[in-house]
Amino acid sequence: MTISVSVRQVVGPEDAARRNTQGLRDGFVIEELFQPGKVNLTYSHLDRMIVGGIVPVAETLVIDSVAETGTDRFLERREAAIVNIGGAGTVSVGGRSHALGFQEALYVGMGEGALGFVSDDPEAPAHFYLLSAPAHRACPTVHITREKAKKVVVGSAEESNARTINQYVHPDVCESCQLLVGLTMFEPGSVWNTMPAHVHDRRMEVYLYFGMQDATRIFHFMGEPGETRHVVLKNHEAVLSPGWSIHSGAGTGRYAFIWAMAGDNMSFTDMDKVPMEALR
Repeated sequence: MTISVSVRQVVGPEDAARRNTQGLRDGFVIEELFQPGKVNLTYSHLDRMIVGGIVPVAETLVIDSVAETGTDRFLERREAAIVNIGGAGTVSVGGRSHALGFQEALYVGMGEGALGFVSDDPEAPAHFYLLSAPAHRACPTVHITREKAKKVVVGSAEESNARTINQYVHPDVCESCQLLVGLTMFEPGSVWNTMPAHVHDRRMEVYLYFGMQDATRIFHFMGEPGETRHVVLKNHEAVLSPGWSIHSGAGTGRYAFIWAMAGDNMSFTDMDKVPMEALR
């Protein structure tokens, strides 16, 4: 079994402002994340976040050692969160197996050992989305369903952004060192996410868009508030967001997204709001 790892260096705001569309995609967009029978990881130098897609089909896929971490074992000095956005499957770690259905998550603490991934039905494989950040202490491994997640209802139909934020890995749900992970669902007819926009220079973020039809596209807005750019994303594409950048989008059809953060603190509300008149 081969683990494919790509590395993304940090892109600053001045560099980003000068890039064309392909240059922005090269620096921030993660494509072809979920491929049958493969483990695809992207190692970002933004707070050392690792973003992964794992689709087991005929055999169990294992993440044990990843050279890019510089440690003998992948979770030796890291924590991880895994969200299943495909068919039913199982994640094994620390001598235990955890069955994950659609939109169920597993937080895995530092030092738990190798991760094993298997699908219940190879014809309808699980799509395991993995987030991993450096950790300084071991926290308990926890299985999190959408029912267990903390729910925050925000936005309105009038502003086309009525949505529910399901906070999976969050201090009110389970312990973690620095990972925060959640899943945002929209009310019918709402298309805007994270608008009005904000930045949080103390934490990076990564979005994964999913639950979209083949022809649906997300116009994801990024860049400094006064120097905005955009990239167009399809189903199962992810985008990295540095602390200096806004991270907002609108879809041509229904979608959902998983957000994850790492950085200085664990405060979900730590953000610098951007007035609409400041956007350009």
